[in-house]
Amino acid sequence: MNNIPIVLLAAGASSRMGRPKPLLRWGEQSLIEHQLNTLLSTGNPVVLVLGNQAENIIPILQDIPVKITINENWEQGMGTSIAAGVKFVEQQFPACNGVLITLIDQPLMTTDHLNTLLADFEPGKQRIIVSQAESGWQGVPVIFDRFYFNELSELSGKQGAKAIFRNYTHQVKAIPCGDILEDMDTPEQYIKLRNDQ
Repeated sequence: MNNIPIVLLAAGASSRMGRPKPLLRWGEQSLIEHQLNTLLSTGNPVVLVLGNQAENIIPILQDIPVKITINENWEQGMGTSIAAGVKFVEQQFPACNGVLITLIDQPLMTTDHLNTLLADFEPGKQRIIVSQAESGWQGVPVIFDRFYFNELSELSGKQGAKAIFRNYTHQVKAIPCGDILEDMDTPEQYIKLRNDQ
């Protein structure tokens, strides 16, 4: 076991979507159920960071073995959700070697890609393993060695994980993943991805 918990960020307002992304339909289930099942298929523990609409999301997750933490400051931006997730991981998994951070709005993400990231991680090397799209864009899912936990825990506002890995480019390794990083912020993007699945 590589001892890397996975943190799924799902606390945002989904303002451009017009409705909560976690509750969108994806096949026969909600998007959040789909995402959690993909993550859990790695065999690693999963932490879910909720905020907006948490009271409507938690009831549909009763049968899914996921640990949930609530980001009370979700309105301030993604940085607060990353910080909340990493702090929770430190409490729940004090012996972990790092953390894998991913987002609710990347429904094409695969267990195979996550396993590739996890297999490439070497504990104690201060490595950051990022996903790289065909376009060259780099981002989440991303694994951070626990060396970065203090900085991750101090993120705020709209700062994302990139705010950290841009400062440590010599420690970054990119893993290609084709077009599965496509995210969805608008109803049009949601419909396109749903039709492409």
